[in-house]
Amino acid sequence: METKIEKNIIEIAKKVLSDESKAIKSLINTIDKSFEEIIYKILASKGKVVLSGIGKSAIIAQKIAATLNSTGQKSVFMHATDAMHGDLGIIDEDDVIIFLSKSGNTPEIKVLMPLLKRLGNPIVAMVSDIDSFLAKNAHYTINAHVDEEACPLNLAPTTSTTVALALGDALAVCLLEAREFSKKDFARYHPGGSLGKKLYLKVSDIYPNNTKPVVNEGADIQSVILEMTSKRLGATAVVNAENDLVGVVTDGDLRRMLRQSSDFSGLAAKDIMGTNPKTIEKDAYAVNALVQMQEMNITQLIVIEGKKVLGFVHLHDLLKEGLI
Repeated sequence: METKIEKNIIEIAKKVLSDESKAIKSLINTIDKSFEEIIYKILASKGKVVLSGIGKSAIIAQKIAATLNSTGQKSVFMHATDAMHGDLGIIDEDDVIIFLSKSGNTPEIKVLMPLLKRLGNPIVAMVSDIDSFLAKNAHYTINAHVDEEACPLNLAPTTSTTVALALGDALAVCLLEAREFSKKDFARYHPGGSLGKKLYLKVSDIYPNNTKPVVNEGADIQSVILEMTSKRLGATAVVNAENDLVGVVTDGDLRRMLRQSSDFSGLAAKDIMGTNPKTIEKDAYAVNALVQMQEMNITQLIVIEGKKVLGFVHLHDLLKEGLI
């Protein structure tokens, strides 16, 4: 059955974004010493953060738990309904409990709250109604008030879940900064995918997998060509008698040589090499190699340690690793 839509879809979408952004901004002035106390309570705890909720609040609680875990704060999600059927065992004595709810007055909360209080853990209520049962029975309250949902019926959780999500991000970032959580820490928790690789993958993890084309500066052109073609990297490093890097010969150098003369019998590597080879240290991050290649519009770098050639890193290696 086809339905004729006469409403302005673009304006509706813009209104939703405007309403939700206003709701988040309206809470800025509610962040006070009590929010700070919650942060310090979590920092001082030897346990984890247990996040719980019902319905859409439960989904937001799961996301906040995931964000906290990825930024250095051990967290778990406990569904409020399942908590009454055995999942209370998730909670340890040093844990901090954060309960998300818009109304704070659902039957599940009224049944669960006395059980949680009996455990003696600090309880934080993230709730829209600060006069609700949940807010009055929690030890700390995070004001997640919204006047109305973005839903025109004022029923579907929209603005309320967006506000709760933003407050969860505020919690996570405050904890992250208080702990001085670094990029190295972040990489430890994100080893997979391009994000993690950008933070931990080094050139030294890549270049040993490649061949190492190297010739002496006095090598004849035939030797240079054989080295380049056998190693299949389209270039070769050129070293002196002390095995220090002095240049590079690329396939472009060979083409220029052939255009200039058909007789190259008297030429050596040092006669056609580029004397400013593009290099990178082995301990550099692979993403830095990518940036260098993009800025110079080249496809490979010679990996060095001091003046010694260790190998090559190629743009294809970075593609294979998913950095691009």
